[in-house]
Formats: sequence, structure tokens, C-alpha cells
Amino acid sequence: MKAALPCRSSRTPPVTDAVRKRLDRQIRLGHDPHVTTYLESERLTLRPFAAADTDLLVELDSDSAVMRYLTGGAPTPPEEIRDLAIPSILAGYERWDHELGLFAAHEKDGGAFVGWFCLRPLRSGPREEAELGYRLRRAAWGRGYATEVSQALLAKGFAELGIRMVWAETMTVNRPSRNVMEKLGMTLTESIATPDDMMAVEGSEHGGVRYEITKEQWERRQA
Repeated sequence: MKAALPCRSSRTPPVTDAVRKRLDRQIRLGHDPHVTTYLESERLTLRPFAAADTDLLVELDSDSAVMRYLTGGAPTPPEEIRDLAIPSILAGYERWDHELGLFAAHEKDGGAFVGWFCLRPLRSGPREEAELGYRLRRAAWGRGYATEVSQALLAKGFAELGIRMVWAETMTVNRPSRNVMEKLGMTLTESIATPDDMMAVEGSEHGGVRYEITKEQWERRQA
């Protein structure tokens, strides 16, 4: 099981009035002018989310198994996705020049939506330090997608986007996601306290863990 590697930077930041007006126009038009391929791995394609993608995220977040290590299984309210999450995702593309953010993942064979991956800094953090995360539909579990795309994201971030360090956090008890981090060559750097909004999650009493990998460490693994 590799359902989710929480993306802390996905916690919805405020959206400025100017950005919200542009996003409202995109929503009315039903498209995002910047929709294009962001990344390809062997079996998946990543693209920017569009304003019309609300239903994909509602369906993803409605599966209690997917949300197990995020909310204790509770779904994300559809209005939160529509009014907060989608505008925040779209605003992130503008903030980071469409180079970093949270991206929809589709199978190359058939085009099925399998979830999302993120590579982006904290809103108030340095651009060269990015968080890696993902959330996958249950039908996509156990197929190696998390490792495959995460490897491709590390390569893009370090080789093309000027990223110096990538970090990821998950619950201590989420061994499947920890296995992904370790396969990527990421190093456990610290234990972290469970955020207040995740206290209902199974295993929250054990806290969380943070893994990191630097560009230099990644380059040594490629040699």
C-alpha cells in the first residue's frame, strides 16, 4: 500500500485578490491556459491541474483508505476542494513560474487519473528546498508508481530546476511511504510531532518522520 505521502505544502495558503480574480476567470472558462505535460515517467504523465478538475480530487479524497494517514479516513469536503484547494493549486503555478507545484498523474496507457504528485517549496520557504509528496487512488497502489514518478521528479528538480534539497514527511507508522523514501536514497533526518489537525490519524501517538536528500547525494547515486 502506497496511498499517500502527505504534502505539507498542500495545506491551503491564502490566495490574493488579484490571483483569485484570474482564477475565477479560468473557472468560468472551464480551462487553464497553461495545461500541458509537466513530466513523463515510464508509465505516467504529469500535468498541471485545471479549474475543471474538482471532481477528480473529490473522488480521490472520498476514499477512506486513501485518507487513512491524512485525516483518519475522513473525506475532504467537496466545497473545500472547490473553494480552497483548487484555487491554491492554481495560484502555486503562478507563484513558482509553472516549474513547481502539485500535478495530476495519468496513465499513459488509457489516460486514467491515478492521483497527484507534488514537488514544491513551502510558501514562505526557500525555493531551492522542495517538498516531495503524492496521493494515489487505491486502484493505483502496489504498481510502483510512487517510486517511479518520485525518481523522475528528483531528476527534474535537481538537474533542471535548481533544487538543492528535497524533503518529505509522513507518519512514523506509514511504512509503505517510508519504504519509497528509502528507495529514493532519502535519509531519515528527524522525528516530528504530529500536527494538531492529524491527531485523529491512526498511529498519531508515534508522531512523524522527515526524510531529506540533497543534490550532491542524488548525484552520487547517479554516478
